[in-house]
Amino acid sequence: MKASEIRSTFLKFFESKGHQIVASSPVIPGDDPTLLFTNAGMNQFKDVFLGFDKRPYSRATTSQKCIRAGGKHNDLDNVGYTARHHTFFEMLGNFSFGDYFKKDAIAYAWELLTVHFKLPADKLWATVYAEDDEAYGIWLNDIGLPPERIVRIGDNKGGRYMSDNFWMMGDTGPCGPCSEIFFDHGPEVAGGPPGSPDEDGDRYIEIWNNVFMQFNRTEDGVMHPLPKPSVDTGMGLERVTAVLQHVHSNYEIDLFVKLLAAAKNAVDQATPQRTEGGCDATSPSLKVIADHIRACAFTVADGVIPGNAGRGFVLRRIARRAIRHGYKLGARAPFFHTLVHPLAVEMGEAYPELRAQADRIFGVLKQEEERFFQTIDRGMEILDGALASLAEGQGTVFDGETAFKLHDTYGFPVDLTADVCRERGVTVDSAGFEAAMGRQREQARAAGKFKMAQGLEYAGQATRFQGYEHLAVEAARVTAVYVDGSPVDSAKAGDDAVIVLDQTPFYAESGGQVGDAGELRNATTKVEVSDTFKIQADVFGHHGHIAEGEVKVGDVFAAKVDGERRARTVRNHSATHLMHKALREVLGTHVQQKGSLVTPERTRFDFAHTAALSDDEIRRVEAIVNAEVLANAGAKAEVMGIEDAQKTGAMMLFGEKYGETVRVLTIGSTRELCGGTHVKATGDIGLFKIVAEGGVAAGIRRIEAVTGDNALAYLQGLEHTVNGVAGALKAAPAEVPARIASLQEQLRTLEKELAAVKGKLASSQGDALVAQAVDIKGLKVLAATLEGADAATLRTTMDQLKNKLKSAAIVLAAVDGGKVQLAAGVTADVVGKVKAGELVNFVAQQVGGKGGGKPDMAMAGGTEPARLPQALAGVSAWVGERL
Repeated sequence: MKASEIRSTFLKFFESKGHQIVASSPVIPGDDPTLLFTNAGMNQFKDVFLGFDKRPYSRATTSQKCIRAGGKHNDLDNVGYTARHHTFFEMLGNFSFGDYFKKDAIAYAWELLTVHFKLPADKLWATVYAEDDEAYGIWLNDIGLPPERIVRIGDNKGGRYMSDNFWMMGDTGPCGPCSEIFFDHGPEVAGGPPGSPDEDGDRYIEIWNNVFMQFNRTEDGVMHPLPKPSVDTGMGLERVTAVLQHVHSNYEIDLFVKLLAAAKNAVDQATPQRTEGGCDATSPSLKVIADHIRACAFTVADGVIPGNAGRGFVLRRIARRAIRHGYKLGARAPFFHTLVHPLAVEMGEAYPELRAQADRIFGVLKQEEERFFQTIDRGMEILDGALASLAEGQGTVFDGETAFKLHDTYGFPVDLTADVCRERGVTVDSAGFEAAMGRQREQARAAGKFKMAQGLEYAGQATRFQGYEHLAVEAARVTAVYVDGSPVDSAKAGDDAVIVLDQTPFYAESGGQVGDAGELRNATTKVEVSDTFKIQADVFGHHGHIAEGEVKVGDVFAAKVDGERRARTVRNHSATHLMHKALREVLGTHVQQKGSLVTPERTRFDFAHTAALSDDEIRRVEAIVNAEVLANAGAKAEVMGIEDAQKTGAMMLFGEKYGETVRVLTIGSTRELCGGTHVKATGDIGLFKIVAEGGVAAGIRRIEAVTGDNALAYLQGLEHTVNGVAGALKAAPAEVPARIASLQEQLRTLEKELAAVKGKLASSQGDALVAQAVDIKGLKVLAATLEGADAATLRTTMDQLKNKLKSAAIVLAAVDGGKVQLAAGVTADVVGKVKAGELVNFVAQQVGGKGGGKPDMAMAGGTEPARLPQALAGVSAWVGERL
């Protein structure tokens, strides 16, 4: 069976068992700050398992796109060197939300594997948690698996319930035993059964894990039975495909065969002097490239572009690691991006977004690759040189300062440097690297809110959000306090803390809208809240500075949002909805939101479009939005079922995660799903003005706009500038364009006259310079300074002198302030002996510069004019040495 058939068979099998087929969520979690990437099939159902979300179904099945390349779940270092590790993989899963439990889950798995996939029953083993007699009994009595092929796994990770066969979401919360299914490849493959000392071999391969969530673990470590036990399963598509296709490596399955061939061809085409047959088809580097194109393509498709922080930085790390492996195989030109279209052919049917966005993904990765190839030669030269020196001294630790230089100057992420070092048996001085990072570390924490939320564990009640109707709540009770990422009972004046309340008017950052600021007060304490973010889907963290008093769990505060800041934010947010619709009207329905940031100062909106907006298009968008503002239509928010929302025609934004019920927002003529805060009527926006438009990646444009008092301030600033220009020109503001055009025409005329004068001057100087040429072994050599010349004059004079001297090597120089301009020319009869580029560099290096050009003509610059006479004096000797 092909991988595509296995995927389809899995989903259809569980659909026949009453499961809803749910589309894969993006690899970027829609509203979960604790995750860098979607790394398991259950991620999109996390809130369902926690009881924060309800769906119209109690059984689901998915083929989920997953990435494990950052944070806790990081397989990056193993990719290409093992048979089963990937940065990107597909997780097949079936889920029960309080419906069926162990007996049905095990039975379904057994039926699918043995009946539909036709795996030999005697090749299958099962593991259960040592105390899970129920699961053991099902395998033994219901399935009929022999006891010698049912392995009990106890607490093998250092504590009670710390087992390979006991799953926990965290230190507290839903958890339970699990039962894994293994396939036995046979005695010809090394390795022992699960639980044995040789279990890490390749003979017994785990292909499926059934997690039985039946407990809620509280902080005291007590396991409380859940009222509605649930099931969460996962089976790696690549692993089970390898088993069904009778191969031992995931890279031998049909999904990878064509990708590996495409990778080899791409590398060979980018290798300038390739050997017969091209690069080694069995090289682990090709596996790295084939794996990494999947992770990169799907990440870009789901809205991420390479960057220096957060997910963008992980994407850059993966792409550059793949490029380095291609470089290792001989590639000296961009190649990696060319694999996007072969990948779309292989996986586009299952994931249509790959086909739809193939050209954009191609462009984004091409741009990133071209940027890295500008520096990879020099970076690898430094890296190889440092490793060679280390080997000579028999050292085994790579200098952290050099690793930082490679990271900071040449774009080599430290794990890429570590990857190269590992191939040479060397480790990187990570402590030295971290010390050298210094100031960059703060910048690299640009995703600070993500990391802040990621580090907080919370098991209390959800926060009731009152901020749609109110900007203040009189009695909000503190349910948790965190200082430096750790839960505490109290925090005192001077501390920065994160505070969770049972109810709040503060909007938590979500959907591109920044979190609210304001204050918490009671009789003894004042907290200045600077930001609000989500710790969990329905748990709001208020990040603030305790200015007075003390905050304790259980305290009650009056919570008040900064009303002016909120008003500016909602004006910008509502305008974003109107702008989105206007862009689709003006540019076309292909326009899709690819990211947004709504702050009190402005709105930033990224969208799919391939060309810059013209002035006319910008004016049309502004006119449409401001017409909506003038209409002063009311805004209305309605909560309804997802299917009802779809029937209203509401726009659903790419990458957002929607539950059973959604909030449909109608503003003017727009209708979208949005959980943000908004104006009561479009007239509240006041005024809308676009202030910037540009590209941020291939196929992605960005607009920045302002509203209300910010728009007024922007226009007043422009008016002040125009009036200042008008005053300087002694013209009325309306006459400024014509006056500037007239001055530009005058300037062009003067420049032409000046060029003519310089030409005459150069010609007269050139005639005088002919006599200064000296004869060196039959060649006329001239090195001289032209007063008042520019680069064009130097070139013109050079041509005149070459014609007059017939056989010559010439260097001309001009000085303007602290800058030196140089030109070198050689007549055609001597370019075999004297190169103009080498000659001009000989002089340039002595005056603090460098340059280059053609063999017969080259230009250079310098910054040390005082050294020019001495440099020109050495030209004759330099030329004579080459004749």
